[in-house]
Amino acid sequence: MKSFTRLLLLAVSLAATSAQAAEFLPYTDAKFAELSKASKPLVLDVHADWCPTCRVQQPMLKQVVSAAPYDQYTVLVIDYDSQADVRARYKVERQSTLIVFAGKQERGRATGYTDQKSISLLLNKGLDKIP
Repeated sequence: MKSFTRLLLLAVSLAATSAQAAEFLPYTDAKFAELSKASKPLVLDVHADWCPTCRVQQPMLKQVVSAAPYDQYTVLVIDYDSQADVRARYKVERQSTLIVFAGKQERGRATGYTDQKSISLLLNKGLDKIP
């Protein structure tokens, strides 16, 4: 019985450590198309390394998406400086902009959010049932 209990505890521990965590990937049109077609919740993170707000926002976003239910998200990072064409397509004028999608539908956006509560409330908009 003791070895069964130990085995069960080991299995639970391994399951907990292998739980899905949100991915942060560079933005590509192909990756966006793949995720939106699969009806995956995703966030576009318009980021600039030189931006002080971005430097605060991105670690907070990583913290939020590391826990359920936000760990379902994939975060696609748009480089503010080198991906101006992508920024124009999504009508983004400022760095530190987050855009939430459920499938192909934009559900919300915000610029400059750096606190856990505001980011969580924004991400909730992408977790609604996807049509």
